[in-house]
Amino acid sequence: MTTRKHQLLDLGGTRIHAVEEGSGPLVLLVHGFPESWYSWRHQLGALAKAGYRAVAIDQRGYGRSSKFWDPAQYRIGALVQDVVGVVKALGEKSAVIVGHDWGAPVAWVAAWTHPEIFRAVVGVSVPFSDRGLVGLPGSPFGEVAPDRKHIEIAGPGQDFYQDYFGTLGPVINEIESDLRGWLRDAVWSLSGDALGTLGINLDTMDPVEVIRGSAMCVPHGHRMRERFLSPQRLPGWLTEADLDVYVGEFERSGLSGPLSYYREMTASWNELEPMAGKPLTVPALHISGEFDVVRGWALETIARAPERIPQYAGTKVFAGCGHWTQQERPDEFNEALLDFLKKLPAH
Repeated sequence: MTTRKHQLLDLGGTRIHAVEEGSGPLVLLVHGFPESWYSWRHQLGALAKAGYRAVAIDQRGYGRSSKFWDPAQYRIGALVQDVVGVVKALGEKSAVIVGHDWGAPVAWVAAWTHPEIFRAVVGVSVPFSDRGLVGLPGSPFGEVAPDRKHIEIAGPGQDFYQDYFGTLGPVINEIESDLRGWLRDAVWSLSGDALGTLGINLDTMDPVEVIRGSAMCVPHGHRMRERFLSPQRLPGWLTEADLDVYVGEFERSGLSGPLSYYREMTASWNELEPMAGKPLTVPALHISGEFDVVRGWALETIARAPERIPQYAGTKVFAGCGHWTQQERPDEFNEALLDFLKKLPAH
């Protein structure tokens, strides 16, 4: 039986909490918001059993990892240096990097800027979007600065959720007033279980209209949660015990660090200007869900991925699945990931 090991890695001024299982070629797992290393709980064992050294981290600002007061510490360059540092701190020279939600831009950019370290990449939910980090309608590869594009998408009288998050203001008051309820309803509202009952088709609907009418936009003077859905009962893939873990992590870490990722999106876009238009050269796979709202607004980005990624293995879309891909569909996800890993050149 493989033992799961927790450790704190010293990256020279930054502490990163890492959870490790198995031995073999390194596969580094990077979570998004509002999550933690725990969102990879179903992948660690599967990877270890298949002969890999699986390591899931808490990104800076989360869990037991370092928290910094300056929002500038959460720009993409610092996040990428963290994953580079993790590989080195583990005594490895290379890794396959897998990222979900905010972990996906980190994974994509890490493999894009450091192909000598990250020999392959899997982006989950968020496709490779060049300097834009998150592909949006009319700006699939960051052609328009995020701050300008967000205003355009939201329309008059409301804010795109990434701007609402980035204020580090009302959103924190909203979440802290009922942390457990907010996390529960936020996760449920973006799940395939919830969205699959609404009769939506992200492949045919106007993505801007979907964004403007959903919880992805917040009318001025209102709370994001007003547009959330609430489950009558939790789904099997998110138990009360699972929710306990996430709630406990944010009770200890707070929210300023995680939300600063959003605050710094335009600064990150500026950081990546020298890379704009350059290809991502390592083997790459994108995994998404049928009802993942990110897929809906990134359809052009996904369709044009082969233009930017010469070794693109395509996009796998799981039927009935929402945003929380590896948690909602762990068996399908593990099968797709292991199939991709097996096809890589010998390590």
